[in-house]
Amino acid sequence: MHRRMAVSAVVALIALAACAQPPKPGAQGTASPAAPVPTSTPATPSLPTPTPTLQLTPTPPAHPTTTAKPRPPVRPISCTGKVAQSRPAATGTGPGGSVVKTGTAAVALTFDDGPDPINTPKILDQLKQCGVKATFCLVGFRARDNPAMVARIAAEGHTLCNHSWQHLFDLAKRDESYIRRDLQKTNDAIHKAAPGARISYFRAPGGNFTGKLVSIAQSMGMKSIYWHVDPRDWENSKYGRGTSMVNHVIAAVERDVRPGSIILSHDNGKPDTIAAYRTLLPWLKARYTLIGLPELPGPPAAAPPAAPSPAPLP
Repeated sequence: MHRRMAVSAVVALIALAACAQPPKPGAQGTASPAAPVPTSTPATPSLPTPTPTLQLTPTPPAHPTTTAKPRPPVRPISCTGKVAQSRPAATGTGPGGSVVKTGTAAVALTFDDGPDPINTPKILDQLKQCGVKATFCLVGFRARDNPAMVARIAAEGHTLCNHSWQHLFDLAKRDESYIRRDLQKTNDAIHKAAPGARISYFRAPGGNFTGKLVSIAQSMGMKSIYWHVDPRDWENSKYGRGTSMVNHVIAAVERDVRPGSIILSHDNGKPDTIAAYRTLLPWLKARYTLIGLPELPGPPAAAPPAAPSPAPLP
């Protein structure tokens, strides 16, 4: 009996010792701790949003900052030397009795349609470098808009010429009252910029002279001038622009000029003409005396009163 009780006690002690040791995780026959019971059904996991790939423009390698070099000054023209010429003198008469020659062996350069704030100063600079005077046929509204250019032309001793108020090719077809007002308004704009300057000449737009137009200009103290040499520097559709036009103007003037010629050129909007004269001025001065047309003596003739017109000039 006592032995049976001792064995039972030993068994009980062994059981208590086994219960006192913690279970080993993963051991066979030992239960793992229970996972917590979720309180709600988990949402279906969404696919991860792909990160967009940025298309970056490669940054060009840095270059050292450069400062634009100033343009070198335009090389002065050299108008020296003399070349003998033996061409016959210019002849002929322009439409409506306008003149095409200077009346002497001297050659006159004329520039139409200005003043141009870009091109007129350039041709004035060239003429000054060569000691040459020319004649500038000014459009009235441009004289009004560029008075400083008009003043410079007069101050540097060039001859002034009236080229009408707004360059109407059909000016000669207008009535006498309109023509007089047109020419007078142009003279007034020139005189406002260059007070006291003499305006001795008139050139019709396009050279479209008639006897009536020549007579009206004469009554206002202006002689009507046409031309003997026309390089047609305005005809870009035929002669192009840039080098082709420059070369054409040079060739045409050198071919056609004669002692006593009046040469037609344009400064307004004609940079190719200005470029051509860098070559032409030395060539012409070596062979001819170049002049601005001489001022006519005496004050302008008094014009008869004209009837007022209801159509004012623009």
